[in-house]
Amino acid sequence: MDTAPRPALARVAAIIGEPARAAMLEALLSGQALPAGELARRAGVRPSTASEHLARLVENGLVVRRVSGRHRYYALADADVAAALEALARIAPPARPGIGPVPERVSRTGRVGEEGKSPAEQALRFARTCYDHLAGTLGVLLTDTLLEKGFIAGAGFEVTTGGEAWLRSLDIDVDALRRARRALSRPCLDWSERRDHLAGAVGAAIAGALIDRGWLVRIDGTRALRLTVRGRDGLYRSLGLEVEPPLDLYARIVSAPGRRPTPP
Repeated sequence: MDTAPRPALARVAAIIGEPARAAMLEALLSGQALPAGELARRAGVRPSTASEHLARLVENGLVVRRVSGRHRYYALADADVAAALEALARIAPPARPGIGPVPERVSRTGRVGEEGKSPAEQALRFARTCYDHLAGTLGVLLTDTLLEKGFIAGAGFEVTTGGEAWLRSLDIDVDALRRARRALSRPCLDWSERRDHLAGAVGAAIAGALIDRGWLVRIDGTRALRLTVRGRDGLYRSLGLEVEPPLDLYARIVSAPGRRPTPP
């Protein structure tokens, strides 16, 4: 048996497995670049300790450092790192009292199977970024709708002619996406829904377009996304997709004690 990859695999697993570093990597799954101070806060460690952890992550190719003037920001190295972290979330979801090892399916209203979950977790399960594309209940519903309308098709979620026309309605340049050095479209197994959502260059472009239009808004301090009233109307007009998040969910998140906004 070939055992050559084992030392490297064990080393990377050990790097990811340290709790503070795991918390930092989870924060970076938002697809945003974050400063060291914010990552220290997310991990619950001192800034000096965070710097040591970030150096290890950079050294092992999991994170990249970006410099902007006098500021340093950190981001996941690439989509492969994000995919590995999402895969780990699927096989080892967070354990909490009263919640089993397999996450419950969340309904499109967000009101089913939510007992015992905090508002922040409910929001994360309803809509979130999976690195650079849309995940959670909303991500799966959007993917189902694109399949039903024939905008994507097949096991690989190939974009159809009708899908290209719909993407252009969102000002997405499909030809430019084809020239990018990544898969145009592909399925990605959602850790909370246990079903596929749309990833790849198309998935990232759709998420970006919905955020740019104000249909989705990032919730500070998390990778969860808030579906706005404009977004509900836009998804209905664009796709006939009717979706309703819990009415008071976002208000409860904003009013939660001890919350601090994410630095710009």
